[in-house]
Amino acid sequence: MTELNQIDLRALSVGNKRTWDAFVAAAAPLINAVVRRALASYRLNEEDVMDAAQDVFVRLCANDFRLLKTYDPARAGLSTWLAVVARSAAIDHARRRRQATQPIDDVPEALLGVEDRHVEKLKIPQGLLTERQILILKCLYDEERDVADVAQLLRIDAQTVRSTHHKALLRLRAHFGEEPP
Repeated sequence: MTELNQIDLRALSVGNKRTWDAFVAAAAPLINAVVRRALASYRLNEEDVMDAAQDVFVRLCANDFRLLKTYDPARAGLSTWLAVVARSAAIDHARRRRQATQPIDDVPEALLGVEDRHVEKLKIPQGLLTERQILILKCLYDEERDVADVAQLLRIDAQTVRSTHHKALLRLRAHFGEEPP
């Protein structure tokens, strides 16, 4: 069995089959160990671990060995560099696995539904609320404005908007039979 340090990287990067086979045999134990360790916390099965290890080799030879050609022996040993590549590939593999999807036919229809924004308007009996309360409720609910916008529009304090809103809701609850909290 050939050691990693004895692999001719030039022959490997030009696609020499015999060199590639020797490289895979020499690198597989290291890559498998690094991938297994990187994926230990993800609780993946053995098949997923082996798929992730295979992804490392695919990355190394993809695009005419582009990644493999980036190896610089002046910066790190080949085994260290392979360990970094293997760990990165393993984590990417685990992230892709986590994004598993579910067939749309298996999703309950209630989860697919879009909320109907059409809500029947409440008929407020005349004289139940003051004009200011009605105006504030219309601004807050019909126009979907926030308290600060309503206060600025009516040239009143934001606390006055909140207080008027609260009093209007109390009157409506009392009229329609709902007890205040």
